[in-house]
Amino acid sequence: MLYAILCYAHEETVFAWSREEEAAVMEKLHAVQAPLEKAGKLGPVGRLMPTTAATTVRKGRDEALVLDGPFAETKEVLLGFYTADFETLDEAVKFAKDLSAVNPGSSSYEIRPFYVFHPGQITASEAIV
Repeated sequence: MLYAILCYAHEETVFAWSREEEAAVMEKLHAVQAPLEKAGKLGPVGRLMPTTAATTVRKGRDEALVLDGPFAETKEVLLGFYTADFETLDEAVKFAKDLSAVNPGSSSYEIRPFYVFHPGQITASEAIV
């Protein structure tokens, strides 16, 4: 099963790291990721730019509205994500715990199974079990 592991953090802390702090955190995170990568089970990993760089398209009454920023009502924001193939949810939880242990900028990780859709293959209703 593919899982998305969403990393939430206080972006003002993470984006204030010095180059040295950033490099040290990334080295520790890579050590946690390496076994999955070696096993061919780690998918795309990404860090999102700050929310100040975000644009939101929100459904309007007649036309969609395009707004600056995400307008999240929270101090923690979605900072980045991992995608990985785990046999069980317990494996995904262990990976998230390992990431949390070495990442001083992360406050929480949300784990959600997901499906990759390709046009003409499977529909959303067929994929949901």
